[in-house]
Amino acid sequence: MKTFYIETYGCQMNIVDSEIVTSILLRNGYLYSDSIQNADIILLNTCSIREHAEDRVKARIRQINSLKKSNPNIKIGIIGCMAESLKEKLLNELPMLDLLAGPDVYRNLPEILSEVDRDNKIINTMLSEDETYSDILPTRYDTNGISAYVSIMRGCNNFCSYCVVPYTRGRERSRNVESIVDEVTSLAQQGFKEITLLGQNVNSYNYIETNFPLLLNILAEQFPQILFRFATSHPKDLSIELIETIAKYQNIAKSFHLPVQSGSDAILKKMNRKYTIDEYLEKVKLLRSAIPDITISTDIICGFSGETEDDHKQTIELMKEVKYFFAFMFKYSERPNTVASRKYADNVDEQTKTRRLNEIIDLQQKISYELNKQDIGKTYKVLVEGTSKKNNKEIFGRNSQNKVIVFPGDISMKGEFVNVEVVDCTSATLIGRLKN
Repeated sequence: MKTFYIETYGCQMNIVDSEIVTSILLRNGYLYSDSIQNADIILLNTCSIREHAEDRVKARIRQINSLKKSNPNIKIGIIGCMAESLKEKLLNELPMLDLLAGPDVYRNLPEILSEVDRDNKIINTMLSEDETYSDILPTRYDTNGISAYVSIMRGCNNFCSYCVVPYTRGRERSRNVESIVDEVTSLAQQGFKEITLLGQNVNSYNYIETNFPLLLNILAEQFPQILFRFATSHPKDLSIELIETIAKYQNIAKSFHLPVQSGSDAILKKMNRKYTIDEYLEKVKLLRSAIPDITISTDIICGFSGETEDDHKQTIELMKEVKYFFAFMFKYSERPNTVASRKYADNVDEQTKTRRLNEIIDLQQKISYELNKQDIGKTYKVLVEGTSKKNNKEIFGRNSQNKVIVFPGDISMKGEFVNVEVVDCTSATLIGRLKN
């Protein structure tokens, strides 16, 4: 019986996909290995969202090739978004690869691997209009036993001009409600306490007559012991109904990831984001009006095609106005096959991109610190996730607002909800003490 090993790169969706691949291969007689040295088949589940992510994988493949030199029977494959995006280019650049499989063909991996065993190189990157893997219960080896991800939909219909997702993961399709409830039921029975619902754009989930707010209602009602989070949301699809649902239930986290990407209407239009800054700010106002204790996080891209110094300043001013508690911040990385790569020049020089990114990061750290200072003296319900990396006498968890809190405690509390008073903070972390 052959063993397989998977390394996962990129987003939370890739983590779920690796768990799905694990289930499929186990069903078909393969054995899972947590050691790359003991594996007959090595799969890298990859991300194409930025050039840096692809470069990391390519470097890793070249490193892994040393194993193949000592054991020529080892098979190495790239699965996921890089396989879908680059196809034959990958085989030309990395001839040690044996297979490429896109995100919609994981059911076919056993057949693909059998073909590879006959010394063929295989590329299968067919996209599907209906594949959701809804009937496959993911096998979760690499979890803390407390938090899990559940994919509720796949693909994307937004076609932001800079983004490869619609081309690497296909068009949007939602998973049936019953299969989602069944998976959450299984996780609840295993003792999981926190579930994050995933999709490229979760708030456009729609299966027959069930939209995303209704799905959240169903799950929150049926599983009151579980804290639900979700990611990621597109501002254009944030509805009053969804805001009211979050406000209604204590077991829906009071934290919302609302990617803005830029503070400039001109840049948003070139990005095909389908909202203006005024419309975005109105959504922020609605969220905070209905849920005063909510935290809002975001994504920001600097240095997009044609971004002027004034566009950059508008992003800075937006950050000051919204006051995000956290942000994912990146330099623009042109992706092949996107609208932006065909239509717009990548004409902001690297030095300017770096300076602007550093200014955004510096500002966000200051904002995060100021917001965290406002939490000192407050008491939060915290789900204990594990031991602090810096001090084994401390434990950590996150509150409903998705803020990490570190505090003295025993690892025996792992998986429990406890009350913690905030006594200090950094820009990234709240520091607390247990409170009865």
